[in-house]
Amino acid sequence: MLEELRGTLAIDLGNTNTVIAFQEEKSDSPILLEIANLTRSAGIIPTALWHENNTNNSLIGMQAINKLEQTSNDMYFYSNFKRLIGNPFERYSKGELTPEQSGEKFMRILWESIPREFIIKRLVLTAPIDTYKGYRKWLIDICSSFEVKEIALIDEPTAAAIGMKVPFGSTIMIIDIGGSTIDLNIVRIEGGEGRSAPIAELLKFNNQDVSKISKQKLRCAEIISKSACKIGGKDIDQWIVNYFLPDSKDERNLKIAEKIKCKLSDANVNNEQQYIASFFIENNTKKEFTISKKLLEEILVSNNLINLLNTLLKRLLNEARGKDYKINDLFSIILVGGGTQIPLIRNWIGYKIPDSKIDFPPPIESIALGALSLTPGVKIKDILNKSIFLRLFNKRDQKHFWHPIFYQGQTWPTEKPFELILQASQEGQFKFEVIIGETSKKNDFDVIFENGIPKLAEIQQEERVVLWAKDPLFIEIKSPTVMGKDCLKLVFWIDEQSFLNVK
Repeated sequence: MLEELRGTLAIDLGNTNTVIAFQEEKSDSPILLEIANLTRSAGIIPTALWHENNTNNSLIGMQAINKLEQTSNDMYFYSNFKRLIGNPFERYSKGELTPEQSGEKFMRILWESIPREFIIKRLVLTAPIDTYKGYRKWLIDICSSFEVKEIALIDEPTAAAIGMKVPFGSTIMIIDIGGSTIDLNIVRIEGGEGRSAPIAELLKFNNQDVSKISKQKLRCAEIISKSACKIGGKDIDQWIVNYFLPDSKDERNLKIAEKIKCKLSDANVNNEQQYIASFFIENNTKKEFTISKKLLEEILVSNNLINLLNTLLKRLLNEARGKDYKINDLFSIILVGGGTQIPLIRNWIGYKIPDSKIDFPPPIESIALGALSLTPGVKIKDILNKSIFLRLFNKRDQKHFWHPIFYQGQTWPTEKPFELILQASQEGQFKFEVIIGETSKKNDFDVIFENGIPKLAEIQQEERVVLWAKDPLFIEIKSPTVMGKDCLKLVFWIDEQSFLNVK
């Protein structure tokens, strides 16, 4: 009988790879878990699902990858679903599963596959910065059913920053290019000299707030600024395939493109050295194409990747400057995510931010390992990535307008609720509609989809408000109202789980 190991499990659900790491209670050394037939290497599970309709035959990780390679039919193969979870604008074009269902099957099979000798007392989850609010709720709802006493949630770049064990008071920039997102984050590690304060998010702990009972020293991360976009390594794979085979929809070609991309990201490969890419075409046959590091860079530039990175960096630094932080204040720049291995991107960083110390932790595993560094019971105080508005009606102008509730950059959970007193716009009004929206960011470049292929398109710098839901919330007034008189008081606040509440 194997010895039981009690401790914390970290799951970093990625669009390409999912990383699982474990730290025993009595140990300071985390380990990357190996699960037979699921992990590609220690701790790394391909984020892929094989699900045959009307059966219980569901496979994940390397089992799903191997199943795909054994057949010419990719109908039952699901990948690239993380980016679509909670996304109201994009859906799957094949199969019977929604992105949420695909992700749930993946997470549940993963959880059930954890070797029995590991007793999970605490679960730490990670999420990208620029996720739709539905993604966090989805993740929390699924994992809340797991048999574990404590669950914590942390932004992926912040986890990487905490895991670097930088000196107290240091300010760090994290650049995280994963399978489906690019996240840029400037974080200040607080604490030391008795000044550490609990500023983090705890989701579950026996229904108690651990920050009040923990005797351990708390480590804190203050998020100074952040900037993100829903594009990443998976999209680069698609660009490579699309360059040679514009009409290809074969999932196997994406795996081939990924392998070629990794080979060309090797620092020892020169610009002219050519590799053969054998892509699937009609009738399950293959066609060979040649690709070099120089050609890969041309593909990335032609798809506006560098222009997008410039936009994200500019937004990040502008927000930091508004809080009196400058480039010279950075202790180091931390590169995580497989996409930061691409030489073109590393050269871009060196050009845009010269003379800065750059740290290269393990690109794929660093977020999960950093998540394990969270002290039990610590809470993360985050900032809003978008402004939130309430739609109101101006009786005088006879038109609707958006009234700000919370602004981008404001911390949450909210320390003080926002109160708003409304007047009736007509005599005897008995019903008020509550319509919430958030700002879409001012981007020079944004992600669009053409025939299912993600591209970066130049857009006008306009800020608009996007509705959270199609149907408004209606509030009924029991007593008669008088037009122009105060009749309804609304109180808004953002709770510890990032949900907006109204009373």
